[in-house]
Amino acid sequence: MNPVDTQANRIRTIDLPDLAAALPAAWRSRIVGQAAGANLKVLRMDEAAYPDETHDFDEALLVIEGRMNLALGEEIAAVEAGQLCIVPAGVPHAVAPGSHGILVIIDRP
Repeated sequence: MNPVDTQANRIRTIDLPDLAAALPAAWRSRIVGQAAGANLKVLRMDEAAYPDETHDFDEALLVIEGRMNLALGEEIAAVEAGQLCIVPAGVPHAVAPGSHGILVIIDRP
């Protein structure tokens, strides 16, 4: 993280690929900040599946690098680098095998 000083505020820039590469393990997210009341998390995907989960809030999943195979029931949605998927509250979802790269999660604290 490199702080950039401006006249009125302190702005942080975060190198997501470097941060994800430095994480100790895949599928372990790290909160990199908060904006508009939401957590911003980054994690590294490593081809392994991630188990089914459900939240009581909408969750945004932004693929920075690679591809996420998002499982919604029996359907698999391929989410490519640069694409954002918003999973509505109460919808069970999982990550299917073969997902790789860097994922940003935007969710409720």
